[in-house]
Amino acid sequence: MVFMLSGSVVGKTLFSFLSLLFFVLLLVFFSQFGAVNIELNDWLSLVNSSEHPQSGSDYVLWHLRLPRILFAICIGAALGLSGALTQGLFRNPLADPGLLGVSAGAACAVALGIVIFADLNISIPAEWRFWITPALAFSGAILVCFILDRVARWITPDSIAGLLLTGIALNALAAAIIGLCTYLATDEQLRNLTFWTMGSLSGSNWMLIVAIGVLFVLAWWRLRKLVKVMNVFALGESVATHVGMNISRLRMEVTIWVALFSGFAVSWCGMIGFVGLIAPNFARAWLGGDQRKVIPASMLLGSILLLLADTFARTLAIPAEVPIGIFTALLGAPFFIFLLRSSGRQIS
Repeated sequence: MVFMLSGSVVGKTLFSFLSLLFFVLLLVFFSQFGAVNIELNDWLSLVNSSEHPQSGSDYVLWHLRLPRILFAICIGAALGLSGALTQGLFRNPLADPGLLGVSAGAACAVALGIVIFADLNISIPAEWRFWITPALAFSGAILVCFILDRVARWITPDSIAGLLLTGIALNALAAAIIGLCTYLATDEQLRNLTFWTMGSLSGSNWMLIVAIGVLFVLAWWRLRKLVKVMNVFALGESVATHVGMNISRLRMEVTIWVALFSGFAVSWCGMIGFVGLIAPNFARAWLGGDQRKVIPASMLLGSILLLLADTFARTLAIPAEVPIGIFTALLGAPFFIFLLRSSGRQIS
């Protein structure tokens, strides 16, 4: 037994070392793509100097490119996690975090902020303006989550289908408000709103990486227990109820986590679609339906997918930047059609 235990410890240590090595190689590889060439001296500049680099390619590496790469990894993991939780909740590979209306709620709040509140001539300090759009988006996402839970509890207290239908209704309401804001917007406001809805990681910085890292740590402590419950729930609502599972509590908890991670991603990056749809399906095809494996794998694959999309977005049209949502949609739309074709029998 001691030999088996030591072998297990060695295996986990080796896996951790290989994962860390893969992560470092990933950073080094993707840092080479961009308008400014990165050399070895740029990586060593932070070690050789007691102060942070202030100019040149070393500044680009440590203050622009590396934070953006890490931010893409974190946001991709957040979207992959949200997608895995959503598909586990609805027990449907076609489910997406957008079904709950979180993204639409965030976009609705931003549209109101850009078009309606901008005409009120409210004096805002310059240092606060950077935070206005993310704060509006996150507030809209959380507000939709609260309305979703209350309305779904009122209409169908113990039904996942009721949660889905409520989310669809909130999506339609948010789309109507966004359409009204688009109609009322000036040319400049319309351009800002359109670019935001296409998605971008240009607002990345070290503080945001630390913030979402703390959110991941807090979530992982709880999700280790939640995935076991979701494995039982995958057998069906009747089976879950029979074994004493509280479906209302599960629905509320999963919705809150999806709202937190999707809301954070949307608030800082805009609308980035299909990552939460593609990553869990690849993970499930790779490792099976066990949520204990699907959720970490979805986070890993979501990180890689978004990192690839962002690399294309910031390098194909140098010095301009293409909205990242275009690339995720180009990748996700054909994949969604493939899923529809594969699930045709169940849908019909």
